[in-house]
Amino acid sequence: MKQETRKDEIIVTAAKLFKEKGYSAVTMRDLATAMGFKAASLYNHINSKQDILKTIIISIAEEFTIGMQSIINSETSSISKLKSVVNLHVNITSNNTNGMASLNNDWMHLEDQLSYYLQLRNDYEANFLNIIREGVSSSEIKNSNPEIIMFSMLTTLRSLYLWIPKKEDLNANELAQNLSEVLIEGINK
Repeated sequence: MKQETRKDEIIVTAAKLFKEKGYSAVTMRDLATAMGFKAASLYNHINSKQDILKTIIISIAEEFTIGMQSIINSETSSISKLKSVVNLHVNITSNNTNGMASLNNDWMHLEDQLSYYLQLRNDYEANFLNIIREGVSSSEIKNSNPEIIMFSMLTTLRSLYLWIPKKEDLNANELAQNLSEVLIEGINK
């Protein structure tokens, strides 16, 4: 396991502050205070608040991209792929709820990495939509609007960062299984 560096500590602390206050409201002074040192000392480890935001958001977006690539390349049914997508979201979110808050709430503040992030997100959603369309085409999934299915699932999955921290006894595998049952198999008896 990689040893956490001072830069890693700064990023973790910043992600927590961004979640609590929002990226725009957090100052370098706030971050330095939370870290227990002077603002000028931060610049020994990072270049700017923007670089921290880029690190948080882009690393998570790339993690989703890699996970989705593995899912779409798998030789499984569309339903199995959708369950893997749910599992991917649960695992990434449960390991980084603060970073997920930035991904969901602060992405528009990315500057030179905004177009790259948007491309990652658009590709991810296109792959998600293709899984659903393939499932509809093969009659695995009810013949319903694939975009509405994706929107419904993504809305729930993207908001997990709000709910997971409130669960002290969280079992990520159990949560992924339960979410799959509700989101994929429906709530009918």
